[in-house]
Amino acid sequence: MNILLLGSGAREHAFARKITESPLCSKLYIAPGNAGTAMHGENVAIGVNDFADIEKFALNNQIDMIVVGPDDPLVNGIYDYLKANPLLNKIPVIGPSKLGATLEGSKSFAKRFMAKHNIPTAAYQEFTAENLEQGFAYIDQQTPPIVLKADGLALGKGVLICETKEEAKAELREMISNAKFGKASAKVVIEQFLKGIEFSVFVLTDGMNYKILPDAKDYKRIGEGDKGLNTGGMGCISPVPFLDDVLMKKVEEQTIIPTIRGLQKDNIVYQGFIYIGFMNVNGEPYVIEYNCRMGDPETEIVFPRIKSDLVKHFVALAEGRLQDEIIEIDSRAAATVIVASGGYPESFEKGKEITGLDSVKDSIVFHAGTKMENGKLVTNGGRVLAVTSFGKDIQEAVAKSNASIEKINFEGKYYRRDIGYEFK
Repeated sequence: MNILLLGSGAREHAFARKITESPLCSKLYIAPGNAGTAMHGENVAIGVNDFADIEKFALNNQIDMIVVGPDDPLVNGIYDYLKANPLLNKIPVIGPSKLGATLEGSKSFAKRFMAKHNIPTAAYQEFTAENLEQGFAYIDQQTPPIVLKADGLALGKGVLICETKEEAKAELREMISNAKFGKASAKVVIEQFLKGIEFSVFVLTDGMNYKILPDAKDYKRIGEGDKGLNTGGMGCISPVPFLDDVLMKKVEEQTIIPTIRGLQKDNIVYQGFIYIGFMNVNGEPYVIEYNCRMGDPETEIVFPRIKSDLVKHFVALAEGRLQDEIIEIDSRAAATVIVASGGYPESFEKGKEITGLDSVKDSIVFHAGTKMENGKLVTNGGRVLAVTSFGKDIQEAVAKSNASIEKINFEGKYYRRDIGYEFK
């Protein structure tokens, strides 16, 4: 099979590595890719939202399957666009329809979906410029902390936790009236604060059946001890130590099954990944968010733990027989640690030469923000590399990743040394 993978981050490097392990893959193209994906296939200079160019490339290169990594093209309707072409509509697209991707693209849509299908989540209301004053009144009725969420995509940064009502009102005005997160915060969801510990569950579905993938817990804050600014993710662990059989049964029965049934009842076409973010509140799982794709850095820990053939699973998904598949999972603990540019998630410099990768032996290194420049590997983003290791437990896996990172060098290198700190 000739496979086209869309995306350019560490998630897509993890996809590329896993896809090319399959004997079913004869040729992999990545659009646009990065220096890491180039080790597994051929990068092509096409943006993930350049739908016409993607369509043309698929036709000219006899593409047999298209795998979509990031959220943007899914929310923008890449699935529907390709399926509308009679020359391409038989090609499997691993990713949901535009309506399915709205589960991630609109927080209010997701909230209404959960309410309709009795899926446990925090209480909420949604507000726009038209009812901003009602938003202030709603805040007055709440007990802080108060959660504000930009309705649309905001690069993982559109969620604010406000410690006072005054702060919440000021931020609500900034988000709606002053477009703090651009168009994404034209509508804002004000949500009940849930006190607990977060974890994520990942599901592969053909729209009728589903398979549960390895779970994970990620670490969003830039500083150790989970302090400082939010980022796209500074690392993660898998499996989640507190996600026992009892809690997992609740996750499946109260959220996964109603979600799949809800998609069917609402006639939402969905063939791909569902990433469900949960808050564990005294042993009860509440949904914080849906994502319509795999996460980053979660993919870099979930895929290495999958021992079976991912492309084979994709083929079964496309043919509507996912229920026949057996997903084999490595029982070992794993940890992923992100290596970032100094200054991230605020301003940072690019173009710093990266050395030492050849000396890493005990870990898998995924490229996030990298590129080749004049024959040298250099930084090209805030999150530069993702380093994944296995161990007999979380602590050993984290220690291996940290030791590997110490062998890697570039100016301004930063990483959190405490990933998984609360499970020591």
